[in-house]
Amino acid sequence: MFDFVERHKRILQIFLAIIGLTFATWGIESYTRFHGGADTVAEVNGLRISQREFDQEVQRQQDQLRRMFGRSYDPSILDTPESRRTLLEGMINQRLVASAAIKANLVVTDEMLVDTIHSIPAFQTGGQFDKGQYELALRSQNPPMSPAQFESKLRTDLTLQQLAGAVGGTAMASRTVSERLAALEAQKREVSEAVVPAEQFLAKATIDDAKAKAYYDSNQAEFRTPERVRAEYVLLSADALARLDPPTEAEVKQAYEARAAQLKVDEQRRASHILVKTKEEADEVLAELKASPGRFAELAKKYSQDTGSAAKGGDLGWFGPGMMVKPFEEAVFGMKKEGELAGPVQSEFGFHIIKLTGIQGAKTRSFEEVRPELTAELARQKGQRKFAESAEAFGNLVYEQPDSLKPAAERFKLQIRTTPWIAKSAAQELGPLDNPKLLAALFSPDSIKNKRNTDAIEVAPGTLVAARVAEYQPEAQRSFEEAKAEILDKLRRREAVELARKDGEAKLEQLKKGSDAAVKWNAPKTVSRRDPQGLPPEVLQKVVAADVSKLPAYTGLLVPEKGYALLRISRVIDPDPKQSADNEPRTAQLYGSSQFQAYLASLRSQADIEVRKENLERKQ
Repeated sequence: MFDFVERHKRILQIFLAIIGLTFATWGIESYTRFHGGADTVAEVNGLRISQREFDQEVQRQQDQLRRMFGRSYDPSILDTPESRRTLLEGMINQRLVASAAIKANLVVTDEMLVDTIHSIPAFQTGGQFDKGQYELALRSQNPPMSPAQFESKLRTDLTLQQLAGAVGGTAMASRTVSERLAALEAQKREVSEAVVPAEQFLAKATIDDAKAKAYYDSNQAEFRTPERVRAEYVLLSADALARLDPPTEAEVKQAYEARAAQLKVDEQRRASHILVKTKEEADEVLAELKASPGRFAELAKKYSQDTGSAAKGGDLGWFGPGMMVKPFEEAVFGMKKEGELAGPVQSEFGFHIIKLTGIQGAKTRSFEEVRPELTAELARQKGQRKFAESAEAFGNLVYEQPDSLKPAAERFKLQIRTTPWIAKSAAQELGPLDNPKLLAALFSPDSIKNKRNTDAIEVAPGTLVAARVAEYQPEAQRSFEEAKAEILDKLRRREAVELARKDGEAKLEQLKKGSDAAVKWNAPKTVSRRDPQGLPPEVLQKVVAADVSKLPAYTGLLVPEKGYALLRISRVIDPDPKQSADNEPRTAQLYGSSQFQAYLASLRSQADIEVRKENLERKQ
């Protein structure tokens, strides 16, 4: 079974994506514990998904998206009920599949676990497993992981990969089906779009006070102002404590000397390649290169089937031992000087023509080179130690002197911060205060009535917050007059969208009958299922589903809050049938994915699943 996992990682990635197997914060043992309690978000066959687990998963997803998109990331992406429900559905699937794996007695032996760890290049030095490098790599994670945590997580992943392989790994597809699916997926359609915007109907959308009052009377809950507080708080964190006592130069140098063996870097080489399917093709390319050695980049762009490197003239960048497939690596490290050619070299991917473009000898990273990362690691370790030493005293102080945060602030050199007016259900902009346990304490009757400090509450690993109410406003119903302008605007916009829909559908009927309908089309795009050219999924679905037996073909759809989109398909480009010849493995992946989804549906139909909506909607 483990051999299957190694051979079919791509298929397994699809299955793991379906069920959302991230396992960033818990291992398989957590499936077998159930403690109950008010902070449960969901129960799956009696197995609990706690508020803490759910909040950690939300935070993990936030961190991942923030790394992907940088400054352009919008935290509100995961702040909708739909997004939170989607995350929870993934965790429910995790519980179901993990339970099935346990019932099936699937086991990852210690030998399998060790073999997998030893095969990971990030844990190797000179192509061999290095325990020191292994531990250093785990400490460098954010947050750092111990070997026991990593091995628990990896054992879980491998166990579930076994189940995924057993369920979906045998899917097969006939050549006829493969070719048909490939043709549908690769077919291109030239489409133009014209939007009937809702804005142009705003002037015609008339809503009188009676309609607005009727809406108000029917939706009064929409116009209630929730109870709100202005709060003071202090934050004790490992990061802040680390900044108070940064590592000295001597401490950093001592750490460098202690880790010198782990800081050795193997010989690195840089190479470019041209990848083709057959040896005959490789021989032809090699002959061209020998006739014109300076054309390597040009020929890579022309012939190479590795599209990622082809666009860069075949360049693969710098790499060390263990980072490439063995035949390729042996050829590259067997060459003696820059500019040398090797090939054709056969690998599992095809035939390579290789050019060596750079050599860097083995070395030990200098102190100046690693100073920033060593300093950061030592600071983190110092901060964590000081936090562990200070956390209990901080908690005791805010509890023993409940009428003020000033003693704790002075003792630990902390700033007392003040929030704007916040509601319990809408505190997502407040950073450390956006925590369900802290908000529950802050909005408790005792905090509101007596304005006492909350307990010191852990809002994130290595971060404690204590808060107190400074001012309070109870829940209140907004009057119709207060809400009237908002209601009129909302209903006018809703009416404008409806008018745009009616106008768009009328134009669509005219277009289908051969009239131009006074429509101004934008520039055409050539789109396909593989390459939507920026079309939203719902628009692309309309385009690919349209009847194109007669061209131009027309279709349309309502775009919520924007208007009505008219679509004109003017040309259909069918792919070359030869492109379908090698599509059977891909179709098998699609079949396997479908098979696994059916398996999940079966597990869900037999499961007892309870979701506690009030906890799901509590913000972290």
